[in-house]
Amino acid sequence: MTGVPLPGSAEPFVAASAPGRGVGFWAGSSSAALDDDGSFVIAYRVRMGERGRGSNVVARSEDGERFTTIGTIEQERFGGQSMEKPALVRTDEGWRLYVCPAAPAPSKHWWIAVFEADAPEGLARAEARTVFPGDEQTGVKDPYVRRAADGTWEAWVCCHPLDVPDEEDRMTTAYATSSDGLEWEWHGTALAPRAGTWDARGARVTTVLPDGSAAYDGRASKEENWFERIGLARLTGGRPGQLEQTNDEAAFDARYLDVVPLPGGGHRIYYEARLPDESHELRTELVV
Repeated sequence: MTGVPLPGSAEPFVAASAPGRGVGFWAGSSSAALDDDGSFVIAYRVRMGERGRGSNVVARSEDGERFTTIGTIEQERFGGQSMEKPALVRTDEGWRLYVCPAAPAPSKHWWIAVFEADAPEGLARAEARTVFPGDEQTGVKDPYVRRAADGTWEAWVCCHPLDVPDEEDRMTTAYATSSDGLEWEWHGTALAPRAGTWDARGARVTTVLPDGSAAYDGRASKEENWFERIGLARLTGGRPGQLEQTNDEAAFDARYLDVVPLPGGGHRIYYEARLPDESHELRTELVV
């Protein structure tokens, strides 16, 4: 299979149920990877209501569907008001988990820190190190992080401008590289919204596959915040990390698509699905 496997390709399974009913009760925005033994390790965000507590959960599964929690990182760890989408990456020595705390209210700032451990079970107990602090004009969150074939670390990071009060939901995706995954060099905007289209308000990259195809979340307006949909994109082959949209309309009504290529072929996908009461659950599909 080439291109991005989309939700609706196979029978969905609920990997993590919504933690409650109504707006802001979310389970999703996941990042999954395979361990040496073939088991699945996943990190995902849980939020308890529109202004409720947030956490990142680390869990393990033999089949990629039924997960057992092996660690939890609460927002209080950072003195923040929520936890956003994590990024889970295997290294030569172990594992890394990149997390995104939100600064205490009334700030609208986010930053990205990393935990390192020999095994996923140790991530939640590790010390955190800030790797993407953002600045006074920009909040950074929801990274997609991977290692390239040559060992270079790559990150597509969602950036929110903070220059206009109450307009912080706007989002673009920037690209950064690193030799060690800790000290990063920015290379500018990788994917931007398109005026007058369904993704005019924001474009947040969620996965980039080895063949250069990618998925992102987009929305047209401020009012559609939390109602993002999945769009498709592709590496341009020009400036490093740069992507371009390949679809005129949204590809699927869900968000935070994460794709795990499987050794025997096919993919297991994870995505955050909205329920009728506006809570969200984490779903998975095996796409062969």
